[in-house]
Amino acid sequence: MTTKTEGDRTIPIGMLARRTGVAVSAIRFYEEKGLVRSFRSAGNQRRFLRSDIRRISFILIAQKLGLELKEIERELASLPQGRTPTVKDWAQISSHLRARIDDQMALLSQTRERLDQCIGCGCLSLTKCQLFNPGDRAADQGPGPHVDLEPA
Repeated sequence: MTTKTEGDRTIPIGMLARRTGVAVSAIRFYEEKGLVRSFRSAGNQRRFLRSDIRRISFILIAQKLGLELKEIERELASLPQGRTPTVKDWAQISSHLRARIDDQMALLSQTRERLDQCIGCGCLSLTKCQLFNPGDRAADQGPGPHVDLEPA
């Protein structure tokens, strides 16, 4: 049996799913990957800390930012287990992500600036379009396909 204090700090998986808008199956997946951790009640039901609502919210935001699961896992690993993360804990993660977000914003800005001249041109040439085909090794051979994919 859990104590009143422990019971107040934990919630069942269904409530966590409702509070975050994430499917129970996704929460189990996050648990399997170590992004959240459950405790078992006396009746062997999964219980999560209320602070896991914030962890899952962070996962959703990080995914929208394009972070890979390994990156999310690395950031969440820096948070304390067993207690609600503090503002300082979250600020540390924020500082790690800030450079990544700045890089993404710069790339998007560069893409936006070059997009008008690239739409519809179809060149995919290294000399004209470094946006879509920056590693084009066949550009020196002129436009069109130059690689024979059929065996000789």
